[in-house]
Amino acid sequence: MRNTKRIRGAVALSGVGLSMIVVTVASVSAAGAPAPGGGRIGPKQEFGALVNGKTGRKSPVVIRMSCPGAVKAGQTGHPERGQTVAVFRPEDIVGSFGNTGAHGRTIWAFFGAPPPSAASAAGSVRAGGGPVTFSHYRTKAIPTTEVFPCSGSGHVTFVPLPMSPGSEQDVVIPVRYVVKS
Repeated sequence: MRNTKRIRGAVALSGVGLSMIVVTVASVSAAGAPAPGGGRIGPKQEFGALVNGKTGRKSPVVIRMSCPGAVKAGQTGHPERGQTVAVFRPEDIVGSFGNTGAHGRTIWAFFGAPPPSAASAAGSVRAGGGPVTFSHYRTKAIPTTEVFPCSGSGHVTFVPLPMSPGSEQDVVIPVRYVVKS
């Protein structure tokens, strides 16, 4: 009789543990990615990146655009308010992540191709505007002053700086520019 109570207690306890795991997995899956936030960016850290709360692994992330009139080929406009880019520490979540390398203390989110070197990145103002810079893991708004195509595809590249060739790894998220209809 005593052993039966112990076994029932162990089964009940393992059921509670299983429920907690299911709830945890469901909450991470429902959000699509972990909630960014936390400490200072430093060297030799893995990091993840998000655009509008998504990784872009299954399909490009939509960036909603505000463009006047009928959209023509090559037309540009500004992103709508309320859209974000984020960097986070991946903790125990499995996925594709970047690395800040031996010297990285900031991460810059470039819309399109980043400049070819750290020196040009530090002072770059490019067509489409400047990068969004992070010194801490967090979420930031995509500036509505940026200029992007009204339609088409591109990418956001998250680059750790200063660069340390051979040890850092960028994160590239595919995006699609869409005008609200």
